[in-house]
Amino acid sequence: MPFFDKPISDIASEIQNGETSSRDIVNRALGLIDEKDGGINSFITVCKDFALRRAEEIDALPPAQKKNMPLCGIPIAVKDNICTKDVLTTCASRMLEKFVPPYSATVVEALENAGAIIIGKTNLDEFAMGSTTETSYFGPTRNPRDNKKIPGGSSGGSAAAVSAEFVPAALGTDTGGSIRQPASHCGVVGLKPTYGRVSRYGAAAFASSLDQIGPMAGNVRDIGLLLSIISEPDKHDSNCAGKRFVDSADNYNGDVSGQRIGVPKEYFGEAAAEGLSDEVRLSIERVVENLKRKGAEFVDVSLPNLKYTVAAYCVISSAEASSNLARYDGVNYGFRAEGAKSLTDMYMKTRAQGFGPEVKRRAMLGTYALSAGYYDAYYLKAARVRTLIANDFKNAFKSCDVVISPVSPTTAFDIGGKIDDPVQMYLMDMYTASANLAGVPAISVPAPSSGLPVGVQFMAPEWREDFLLRVGCAV
Repeated sequence: MPFFDKPISDIASEIQNGETSSRDIVNRALGLIDEKDGGINSFITVCKDFALRRAEEIDALPPAQKKNMPLCGIPIAVKDNICTKDVLTTCASRMLEKFVPPYSATVVEALENAGAIIIGKTNLDEFAMGSTTETSYFGPTRNPRDNKKIPGGSSGGSAAAVSAEFVPAALGTDTGGSIRQPASHCGVVGLKPTYGRVSRYGAAAFASSLDQIGPMAGNVRDIGLLLSIISEPDKHDSNCAGKRFVDSADNYNGDVSGQRIGVPKEYFGEAAAEGLSDEVRLSIERVVENLKRKGAEFVDVSLPNLKYTVAAYCVISSAEASSNLARYDGVNYGFRAEGAKSLTDMYMKTRAQGFGPEVKRRAMLGTYALSAGYYDAYYLKAARVRTLIANDFKNAFKSCDVVISPVSPTTAFDIGGKIDDPVQMYLMDMYTASANLAGVPAISVPAPSSGLPVGVQFMAPEWREDFLLRVGCAV
C-alpha cells in the first residue's frame, strides 16, 4: 500500500497533530527512491542530508507554527531547471553539470515557507527541450508504468517521481506541453497555469513568452493547494501578474451540472482524428459520457487556426531559446572547454561540447529565424499566427467554460522509438502547445484506460484555473 495514498492536506495534518513525523515521511520517501529509482532515473540529485535536517527542524517547531504551514513536512520534488540555493541545478546539461545557484527560485521559497521539504531535483530533457526526457545528459527517465516506455517530457522526471509514488507532488515547467504531456503518459495530474500566474524567477529560461512553472500531483485537490501556494506576487518577474490563486472546497465537489464544455472540430473531426490513436480516442469518449451523466453540457466550437500551432510554436520557441542560450558561453559560469586558442575558439568549443544535439538544433533554428532577411518571414509571421490562435480561444470561450482535447496523440511509446525523427517529436505537442501560445491555463487529468495511462486535457479562459479543477475533479 503506497503511503502517499491521501491528499497532501491530510498528511500535513497528521504531522501537525503529531500522529506521524516529517522525518518518518521523508525517510520512507528516501528509502523508496534508493530502492526503486535506479530503474527509473527520475532524479538527478537527491538531497538526503538536507531533507532529513529540514524534517527535524519542522518536527521541532511549536504546534501553533506548524498549523500555519499547509505543506508541513511534505517532501516535494523540483524539476532540475528551477534554481535551489546550495543545491545543484543542472538543466540536465553538461553545460551546467556543476552549477550551484546562490539563490532559490520564488516558487521554491514559497514551498519552503509553507513547510515543504525539497527532497531532490528531477530529470528532464536538456534545458527542457524535448518531449520524452531522452535528451538529458544524465540519461533517459523511464516510465514507472512500463520501464521500456518514455515518461514524456520535458518534465518526465517530475511526472515519474509522482507516478512511482516517491513523492506526493512535484514542480515542472511547461513551454509547449512539458507538464501535461508527461502527466498524461505517467497517469498523474499536471497543470499549466495562466501565463503570469506563477513567477518564473529562478527558472532557467527556454522560451520566455511561453514558459510557465506548474504543479504535478496524484490528485486534483493537491494541484489546487500547490497552485495557491506558488502563485504569490513577485517583483523579480515583470511578467508575474500578482494574481494569487485562491483555493476553494467548491472546486472539488464533482458538480459539473450546467458547465459548458467545448468540443473543437479541429481536434475531433474526421481529418483531425486520423492522427489520434484508437486507445486515446476511446478513453476521451468515456470521459465525455461520464461528464454528460453528471450534467455537463457539450457544445461544438471551432479553433480554425489550430493547424498552425506546431509551426508557430517551433519558430517562436526556437527563436527565444536561441536568445536565452547565448548566455552559456563559458565566460561567467558553467562548463568551459579546454585547449581553446582564442576567445572565439573558446566560445565555439564550449558550446559544441556543452550542449547536446537537440539544444544545438533549436538554437540553430532560432538563430536562422531571427537572422537578417528572415525575421519577417518566420518570427514575425509566427507571432501574428499566435495572435490568431489566442483570438480563436477567446471566441470559443464565449460559448463554453472549458475546451476538451487529447493531451497526446498516442500513449507512451518505446524509449528510442522516435528520438531520431525530430518532426515526429515536435508533433507530440500538437494538442498542448496552443495553450502556451494563447497564454491560457490547461490541465491533464488521467482518463479511464485499459492499458497505458491516457490523459484528457481541459483548457479554460485566463485566470479560471478553478474551472479546470472542477471538471478535473469530476473526471
